[in-house]
Amino acid sequence: MSDSPVVNDAFEAARAGGVIDTFLSMPAPRAEKAKVYDYIRKQAMDSETQSMEMPAEYMFKGVPHYEELGDPVAEVLAQMEEHGIKLMMPGIHENQDAQRACKDYPDRFAGVANVNPNTGMESVRDLTRFVREDGAVAAHVWGTGLIPQVPINDKKMYPIYAKCVELDVPIMLYAGVPGPRILMGAQDVRLLDEVCWYFPELKIVVRHGAEPWTELMVKLLLKWPNLYYSTSAFAPKHYPDDIINFANTRGADKILYAGYYSAGLGLDRIFSELPGVPFRDHVWPKFLRENAVRVFGLEERFAS
Repeated sequence: MSDSPVVNDAFEAARAGGVIDTFLSMPAPRAEKAKVYDYIRKQAMDSETQSMEMPAEYMFKGVPHYEELGDPVAEVLAQMEEHGIKLMMPGIHENQDAQRACKDYPDRFAGVANVNPNTGMESVRDLTRFVREDGAVAAHVWGTGLIPQVPINDKKMYPIYAKCVELDVPIMLYAGVPGPRILMGAQDVRLLDEVCWYFPELKIVVRHGAEPWTELMVKLLLKWPNLYYSTSAFAPKHYPDDIINFANTRGADKILYAGYYSAGLGLDRIFSELPGVPFRDHVWPKFLRENAVRVFGLEERFAS
């Protein structure tokens, strides 16, 4: 993919209808943001990870940094206006700015409920509260980042999966080799097969690429009707070829746009590279908006 600007009429037409970004890490000043990742440093054994502000920063160019930041919600809204993003989906667990954004601007933010399966029934109660009281539209578990780690198919996950089915909300999970230098076994792509088999009603949205097993990921996306893939943590020029080809053929309804702001990528870079992604014309509105509306039940919210 060329670094020169690309004119893509299909992309621009789809963006004009409004974009849903299914990944948002609320921005914060550098010192505060660094503390967010302390839980990852506790797992990592190498010295470099202990010194990095963002533990996977070695993988990314242009990680957003803020020396000072007045109002994070106002900053995000400004970024959304600049890039044609109608709605973003932040994690609301222990993040007051994300909670405020979802409460004050319900037509622009839809919360994601992070839960910790290591807490047993407390995680189930947390999920129920986030959905029924705080309006969260999805659950979220990054089992690889927990201490102890919780694999995708671990028995501790099953009550959460069952509650997601009962509440009729998707769950966001992670697959592939993680960026931070921690063990990867908990997010082995193959583990998705068991969960999809046992919970055929459960909607699962995979984050962070599934590399290097994208061919297997495509096979699982074909196999399981309620399994989806989002493009978080990838600059558009690095979207895996297997995923692009799948979206262009049989998978147009299965691939969702997700950025990586402000964790590892800026929206300026993402939206400068997106027009160069070789999606077919009919894929763009599904990718940028329509699939997320359907999967996360955002019809009324997105139409407002």
